[in-house]
Amino acid sequence: MVFETERIYFRKLEKEDISILHRWQNDTEVYSNVSDSIDLYSKEDIEKFYDKIKNGKNFIIVEKNTNKEIGRVALPFLDYEQQNTEIIIMIGEKEYWGKGYGKESFQLLLDYIFNELNLHRVGLKVFSFNENAFKLYEKFGFQVEGKIRESFYRNGKWHDIYLMGLLKSEYLKGN
Repeated sequence: MVFETERIYFRKLEKEDISILHRWQNDTEVYSNVSDSIDLYSKEDIEKFYDKIKNGKNFIIVEKNTNKEIGRVALPFLDYEQQNTEIIIMIGEKEYWGKGYGKESFQLLLDYIFNELNLHRVGLKVFSFNENAFKLYEKFGFQVEGKIRESFYRNGKWHDIYLMGLLKSEYLKGN
């Protein structure tokens, strides 16, 4: 599998990426869309996190023209026996927001999941306030499978988490 498109490529997450992860994790504007925690993390916290995930399917998204790391994708709960996984995607460099890099990365990741790993199902979680992500997932055919109502409090308000899923047959029909 070639992990690339015209503008981006994926590379395996490496120990040298700890400082990038640390910067993204501690930028509350970046992480507020992908994590229900807005705690700040020390470099040591991120090193421990890296040690936990280093052997999994975790990739850095790199913009080809500049060779700059712009985000991260991961399959944190990959289950080959049941042929399903969950997706995490995050564009960490804010100057790349709204320019289609998230969509392009998402497409590349879904192609990998369904065409290379040959999985049956993929799921994800999205916060109710993250309307852009929600719309993107719907465009790819994801369906709401459940809602965890008012499960976390942020910025003076309670928010829901939507559980969304996509089957391989649905993905192949739409692409």
